[in-house]
Amino acid sequence: MEYTDPMCPWSWAAEPRLRALLRESDGHCRHRRVFGILFDDDEEPAPDPAAETAWYARYVEQITDRAGAPRAARLGWVAASSRPSSLAAAAAEAQGPLVAERVLRRLRESVFVLGEPADTPERVLAAVAGVPGLDEVRLRADLASAAVRERVSRDRAEARRPLPEVIGLRGDGPHPGAAKETEDGGHRYALPTLVFTGPRGRRVVPGWRTAREYRDALAAVSPEPLPAPGRAPTVGELLERYRSLTGPELAGATGGPPAGALRVPTANGDVLLHPEERSGPAFTAASRSPGGG
Repeated sequence: MEYTDPMCPWSWAAEPRLRALLRESDGHCRHRRVFGILFDDDEEPAPDPAAETAWYARYVEQITDRAGAPRAARLGWVAASSRPSSLAAAAAEAQGPLVAERVLRRLRESVFVLGEPADTPERVLAAVAGVPGLDEVRLRADLASAAVRERVSRDRAEARRPLPEVIGLRGDGPHPGAAKETEDGGHRYALPTLVFTGPRGRRVVPGWRTAREYRDALAAVSPEPLPAPGRAPTVGELLERYRSLTGPELAGATGGPPAGALRVPTANGDVLLHPEERSGPAFTAASRSPGGG
């Protein structure tokens, strides 16, 4: 179980580690995402949006600097709601895990690469336009469906029933993952939080954690030993699967980028795009930037 949100900077920072875990454990576990809704529709707007955006941009900068994750040179605004992007990420799951991964990545890139959060249905559809394998007509219909809306509402409620292991949790580091207090006096999971369950028990891994901690938690609950990590993937293989890669993802890969791959500059390193990723907003932004194209 992965508690996350498309607009969450800590989830963006952790994505390379979680991608690697899913690759290594493919066929040995089931994975389910729960969208916690970091920013909701019913929250009061900030009295000073410019000040809020400046503060949040500094917050994102601290996280991405620590993680080596890209960040936009300029954040245009703080997401008014993460419900539209969560609906899209949830709806995309009906089109298979690979399409769902690519859609979620595009939604995250809208914030952390482009600085223009996909926080409305129109912005969501623009962000995911041209995702390989995505049936955009179906996604548009599913976004408006009662089933997807009910699923995301259930996710939001589930994220606000955290396990006792994270209530009042204390730990070292910038984000140990203690459950967050909510305005109604309750709690929600800090994002991201992973919950591993299996025949040998349960392990909760909240907050900013190492790849080793994730793997150890999965091994602790698994009925049989996990397979040893195989050979490191090549850059070309990862690009074919995900269509875009950040610096931490490239660090764990072998070989160089394929011919025609595009580097999109950010304030904290480049994002590498697949040579065919020419219809997405990141490519358009790179083409407009100095030295892009």
